[in-house]
Amino acid sequence: MRSATNIMNVLNGQVWKQMMVAGARALEIKKHDVDALNVFPVPDGDTGTNMFLTIQSAARDAEKILSDSIGEVATAASMGSLMGARGNSGVILSQLLRGIAKGFDGLSTANSLQVAQALQAGVDTAYKAVMKPVEGTILTVSRETARGALTKAKGGGSLLETLQEAERKGLEALARTPDLLPALKQAGVVDAGGQGFLIILGGWIAVLKGDTRVGDNLPNLEKTSAPRVQKTQESHETKPGFMQIESLEFPYCTEFLVKGSNLRVEQIRQDLTDRGDSLLVVGTPEVVKIHVHVKNPGKILDYAIQWGSLHAVEIHNMLEQNENMAHAKKTKQDSQEPVPDKSITEEDCNPWKEYGVVAVAMGQGIADVFQSLGADEVVYGGQTMNPSTEDLAEAVRKISSRHVYILPNNGNIIMAARQVKDVVQDREIYVIPSKSIPQGISALLNFNTEGEAETNIQNMELALGQVHSGEVTYAVRDSQYGTLDISSGDILGLVEDVIVTTGQSLLDVAQSTLEKMEWQTHDLVTIFYGEETKQEEVERLRNWLSEVNPNVEVEVHPGRQPLYYYIFGVE
Repeated sequence: MRSATNIMNVLNGQVWKQMMVAGARALEIKKHDVDALNVFPVPDGDTGTNMFLTIQSAARDAEKILSDSIGEVATAASMGSLMGARGNSGVILSQLLRGIAKGFDGLSTANSLQVAQALQAGVDTAYKAVMKPVEGTILTVSRETARGALTKAKGGGSLLETLQEAERKGLEALARTPDLLPALKQAGVVDAGGQGFLIILGGWIAVLKGDTRVGDNLPNLEKTSAPRVQKTQESHETKPGFMQIESLEFPYCTEFLVKGSNLRVEQIRQDLTDRGDSLLVVGTPEVVKIHVHVKNPGKILDYAIQWGSLHAVEIHNMLEQNENMAHAKKTKQDSQEPVPDKSITEEDCNPWKEYGVVAVAMGQGIADVFQSLGADEVVYGGQTMNPSTEDLAEAVRKISSRHVYILPNNGNIIMAARQVKDVVQDREIYVIPSKSIPQGISALLNFNTEGEAETNIQNMELALGQVHSGEVTYAVRDSQYGTLDISSGDILGLVEDVIVTTGQSLLDVAQSTLEKMEWQTHDLVTIFYGEETKQEEVERLRNWLSEVNPNVEVEVHPGRQPLYYYIFGVE
C-alpha cells in the first residue's frame, strides 16, 4: 500500500486499481445487506449482488493493467464493468464507471479537481443511458456525490477531503430517497442502488486513508467469481447428438490486451473476423481487448504484436474443459435409443441465416418452450439471477445470424440487454423490451423468419401489450404494501409486477390473482408451474378453471422455475 501522503496529492493508475479492488471487496461484505433493501417483500432482492458482480468484473480487468496511467486503468475497469453489468443497478454502475473513464481519458495522473470532474462525467453518462431517469435512485445519490466532490475540490480540498465530502453529500441524498420515492417510504428502506454505490465509494476512501483492512480476510477476486448464469449448453446436452468434442473447430479460447498508439479497433476486428469464432474486439486507440476462439493462438498473437505490446494473455483449451461434460453426455446417451444422423444439407455448409433469437428464461421447462418456438439460444436468468451483458453477448455470438433479437423477459434485464450493442458490433441487435415470460412468448409467436426486421420489431413489441402477466410467490419479510398487511411466508399474487393479493393458501391466492387478471374475459390462460409446486396443486387449479369457465382454453407447462409457484399468461 502506498503512503497516504502520496495518495492524497495525486491519483495514478495503480492507486485507482487498488480503489477498484477495495470497492469490490467492500460491497462483497455488504452485498446481502443491500439485497435486503428491497421495496417488494418478494424473493428477488439482488441489487447488491448485481452491483458487486459488476464492480468485481471492473476490478478484475483493472488488475490486468500494469501501466501507471489512470486513463488506461480506468478504461480497462470501464470495459470490465460493461461486460459484467447485471441488472438495472449494475448497468447504471457500469455507465458511471464509463463516464469516469472518459473523464480520466488521456491522463497519467489526476488531482482532486480532475477526480471530481470525472465523477461528474460519470453522472452525466449514467443519466443519458437511462431512458426515463427516476429521482430517489442511484442516479440521485451519484449526482449529489459528484456535486459535493466538485465543491470541495474547487475550494482546494485534497483527494481524501474531496471524496469524503462526496460521501457526506451522498449519504444525505440517500437519506432523502424515501421522500422522493413513496414506495421506498412505505417499505421503510432507502434506495438499494444508492446504498451500494456509497459502499463502493467507502472502499475508495479507505484506500486514500491507507486502510488496508478492507476485504483483507476475503479471497482473491479471481477466486470469488460467480458461476456463469448462462447455461445454454446444458440445455442442449439433453439432446442426443448435439455436440461431440471433436466437432469443436476452434478449441483455444484466447484473450489478451494490446497496448500501443493509434490502434484501429475496426481494422483489427475486420482482420480477425475470419480467423475464429466468438470474436470480441473493443477498446480505444491506446488499449484494445481481444477475445477469440481459434485453432492456433500463436497466429493471433503474431498478428496482434504488429500493433503494439501484448498484456494479460490468457489461453484456455476448451477441449480439455469439455471432456467431463462430454463423458457424462455419452454415458447418458448409451442408455438411450440411438438417434439417426441427419444428412448434410446445403444449409449446413452455409450456416449463416438472416435472423436469430436469444431469450432469457428462469427455468428449464420455460427454456424448452422458448426453444420449441424457435429461440436459437436461451440464457438462464430472471429474478435473483440476472445475466450479465457478457452472458447475453456470448449467446448472441453463438448465433450465425446477421440480425439477432433479444427477449430479456424481465424488466431488470432490459438495460443489460441494450448494452450488448456496444459489445457485439458485427451484427444488428434488436432488444424487444419484454418484462415477463408470457410477454416474451407472445413476442416470439409474432416473429416471422421471412419478415423484414422493422416489421418484426413492430409486431413483437405490439404483442407485448396483448398478454397480461401474473405470478404467485411468497413473502420474505413482514411489510406493508398499499392496503395489504404482509407477513413473512405469506403467499403473494402479483399482476404486472404489482402485489394484488395475499393469503395462506396457494390455491386461494392463485385463484384471486387470476380473477384480478380477469381471466374469464379472455381466450387463453397459460400456466407455468415452479419446481416446488406440487402436482396435486396444479391439478386443483386446472380443475377450478375448467369448472368455472370451460370455454377458456388452458395450457399448463412445467416451467420448473425457482421462487415462483406459478407464472400466468392471460390473452
